[in-house]
Amino acid sequence: MSKTIEIIVSPKGKTRVETKGFAGSECRQASEFIEQALGQRIGEQLTADFHQQVATDQVQRQQS
Repeated sequence: MSKTIEIIVSPKGKTRVETKGFAGSECRQASEFIEQALGQRIGEQLTADFHQQVATDQVQRQQS
């Protein structure tokens, strides 16, 4: 899957940033500059991709 960042703007001017194809927290790093340009973050909804990568990282650390 290719990595994409979507910026959705509602008719009332509310913006939402959605990342796709990123694993774990790399989505936050990739979209950070956009979030800074848009202003203060009101909320965050993490996807299954974010949580799945975190779980994999924890298992690898425990086995080391």
